[in-house]
Amino acid sequence: MTDTAAGTPSDRSLTIMLWIVATGFFMQTLDSTIVNTALPAMARSLGEAPLRMQGVVIAYSLTMAMMIPVSGWLADKLGTRRVFLSAILIFTIGSLLCANAQSLTALVAFRVVQGIGGAMLLPVGRLAVLRVFPAERYLSALAFVAIPGLIGPLIGPTLGGWLVQIASWHWIFLINVPVGIVGCVATNRYMPDSRNPATPPFDLAGYLLLAIGMVALTISLDGLADLGLQHAVVIVLLVLSFGCFVAYGLHATRAAQPIFSLDLFKIHTFSVGLLGNLFARIGSGAMPYLIPLLLQVSLGFTAFQAGLMMLPVAAAGMASKRLVTRLIEKHGYRRVLVVNTVLVGLMMASFGLMTVHQPLWLRLVQLAIFGAVNSMQFTAMNTLTLKDLGTGGASSGNSLFSLVQMLSMSLGVTVAGAILATFTGILPRVTETNSLPAFHAGIITAATAWIFGQLAPEVRSIKRKPDPSESN
Repeated sequence: MTDTAAGTPSDRSLTIMLWIVATGFFMQTLDSTIVNTALPAMARSLGEAPLRMQGVVIAYSLTMAMMIPVSGWLADKLGTRRVFLSAILIFTIGSLLCANAQSLTALVAFRVVQGIGGAMLLPVGRLAVLRVFPAERYLSALAFVAIPGLIGPLIGPTLGGWLVQIASWHWIFLINVPVGIVGCVATNRYMPDSRNPATPPFDLAGYLLLAIGMVALTISLDGLADLGLQHAVVIVLLVLSFGCFVAYGLHATRAAQPIFSLDLFKIHTFSVGLLGNLFARIGSGAMPYLIPLLLQVSLGFTAFQAGLMMLPVAAAGMASKRLVTRLIEKHGYRRVLVVNTVLVGLMMASFGLMTVHQPLWLRLVQLAIFGAVNSMQFTAMNTLTLKDLGTGGASSGNSLFSLVQMLSMSLGVTVAGAILATFTGILPRVTETNSLPAFHAGIITAATAWIFGQLAPEVRSIKRKPDPSESN
């Protein structure tokens, strides 16, 4: 719908398009967290152990990581309207399938379908906004789109627990269906169908190397714990994954237009920030999965109570974002990230000391402190990684950064599941009612401080304002 024959969108169409993109981002971020508090209820319904439900989370985040490099190219080639409409449709169908899953295997498979759609919602929607809105309105438009994305993780755990308590876990997926139907209709009518006629050929060889490497690495880490693979198979998968990553590096040096150029790693802040993000998030990325399990399986809270207790994490996280900017300007990235990374690791490990006799107020304070330092960590790592990319490398660097974020989240849950399986299988005193040993993963995060210690001391100014949607 346009104002003129030239195809300029009307203000009403632009406003509606913003709401469409914002709603899509909300659905994607909400679904990343709403599942966590419902995992024990899903396990009971499907006849599975609560500590073996990590595949539900891993399948979604790993699929999103694999789809990120594809989404931008598809939008350029096929048009933003067609791809965004397809993303909502696939996400909605995946949600409906998840709600009707009769086994854990089926649920994991349907989460893959849901992840394919979810992965394209934000990047394609953001691309549509970039192409349609004039430069002077772009930042305000993007900020509007980002707000629902920040609200999704805030209310996700509580909403998931509430739906489990008043109805059943199936409704955490069913609520996406009516929203998806309305979104499809609105997208078809109001979303501009912009595309790039000069879209280069897709780097299929490079993409396959990256995709196979990510899948092989995730399966190998989850193989011994959950899939029951033999040691030899796990070793072969590990070798395959690292071989694929090395092969991509060799491929990228001679390909005319690789998905991700290795020149990005010549940027000091980007290379340190990306590696730091990968390893720090392996620990902290598991926490949205582990904390609800701790509260419900170990401490006996209901799903709704566990969801409410996640609110201090989100609230403290949002309140601390301004503080970290002032700290970086005063002390520099290296000092802030080294100290804060150790604090995040220690706070993660502190959850292993929780007991049923601990006062509620102390539990809430512990959750709030973790939320604050974890949010400061994400903000500092994100701005460090993206601040020096410049215009030329912004698109490719941001896509690679998004891929690493989702991959590390998948690996974090995988590692947490492996630690849970190891302790519940080896130590007779540690049963399925005790998820505390898994918080040893905090050691991984604390050790990442060494990576940030490689930063030059003078790196302190935040030259590039981060995209609001990159806050996590």
